Amino acid sequence: MKDYYDFAKMKGTKNPYIKYLRQPVTINLEHDSVEYFKSLAEETGIPYQTLINLYLRDCAINHRKLHMQWTS
Repeated sequence: MKDYYDFAKMKGTKNPYIKYLRQPVTINLEHDSVEYFKSLAEETGIPYQTLINLYLRDCAINHRKLHMQWTS
């Protein structure tokens, strides 16, 4: 190892994995929705929060939109 490192000469590079980092959020979900993903988690062995993330990511990648029709 060197006794001295000159970091001023180093060129910085952006983290190529920054798009894979997770952002913690708080979201209120109905009990039935959480229980559904928890039951899937038991079947698959994948944590339920990961399953929710995978589902939401799939919706975003495929540009899925919820089609709702409000009745009066």
